[in-house]
Amino acid sequence: MKKIAYIELDTHAEIALNFMELIQDSKAFSVDYYFSEKILRFFGFAQNDKLPENIKKATPENLIQQLSTDNYQLIIIGTVHRYFNVFEEVAEKFNTSIICHNLNFVKASNFDLLSSVFKEDFQFRLKLLLKEGLLRKSKVYEKAKNLLVLDRGFDSAQPDKYKFLPIFYTKFLEKPKNETYTIVIPGAVSQKRRDYEKVLKSIIKFHFPFEIIFLGKASGKELEMLQDFEQSKPENISIKYFKEKVPQDVFDDYMQKADVLWCSIQQETEFFSQKEIYGITKMSGNIGDAVKFGKLAVFPEDYPSKYSFIIPEKGSLGDFLFTKKDVDFSEFSKEKVLQELEKTIFALL
Repeated sequence: MKKIAYIELDTHAEIALNFMELIQDSKAFSVDYYFSEKILRFFGFAQNDKLPENIKKATPENLIQQLSTDNYQLIIIGTVHRYFNVFEEVAEKFNTSIICHNLNFVKASNFDLLSSVFKEDFQFRLKLLLKEGLLRKSKVYEKAKNLLVLDRGFDSAQPDKYKFLPIFYTKFLEKPKNETYTIVIPGAVSQKRRDYEKVLKSIIKFHFPFEIIFLGKASGKELEMLQDFEQSKPENISIKYFKEKVPQDVFDDYMQKADVLWCSIQQETEFFSQKEIYGITKMSGNIGDAVKFGKLAVFPEDYPSKYSFIIPEKGSLGDFLFTKKDVDFSEFSKEKVLQELEKTIFALL
């Protein structure tokens, strides 16, 4: 078996989980996971729990030493949004592939990064600059042997730069049996990421019973907006929202109950003060949600994706939100995606 290491010290634990669930059925690859304490908590491990043999607790300080103890043929880094000085050394010493989440951030110049330090999150960004090698960012991506993306459209647009890493597969496919039509909006409730104001203005036009679930933590102005709506909403609308981070089992349960996902994402967002465009330089995590739960997903009309499960947000609200369409998710079966994943990894060795 080929030996691989997968590193996640920062965010995107759910992507690491997808990778783990897929590759555990592989007879070609053996994988060790290097996770920070934060990521281990996501997986439900307490501080002093004994970890499975292939999961290692890692810190930026001990990572290089840990990786050097085994003869890994490939290192996959799940996120490079900090610890640039450490990851530059990893990319220099090992056959390294990096999953890229924000493509404009990947190509941002040192001048862009330096000027971004003063725009927001000043203390955190100053720490990245002074202690974590922020200005080594470009070197990390340059020294990596391969850059990976999780949306097939991104690699076809820039095949010389990015390779597609297939990790999303359909885990749940049972049709919901709801008495009331259920619309789920997955993700943290932030107006910066999704147009919640438009959603709330739109749904009051319907006069038959339905339920809408805002499946993510709501706080600040967005929480006030939902609370105000709850007080004034028509009786035919049932609404649910959360004031705390939604536990994974609760999230999974509501996603399985959804008749449709409404992904009213903003076209543009920012990462590290760099403009990112959903579907072009940044993938929406809702793509992975729709695949995982085998759901139809309503996306803005201008979202550039050809997935068969995406319903464009055009015409009247009833036209797209209450679409009856059968989608074949067999291309996302665990077996097929694993075969694709193995083929991709062999090409990275």
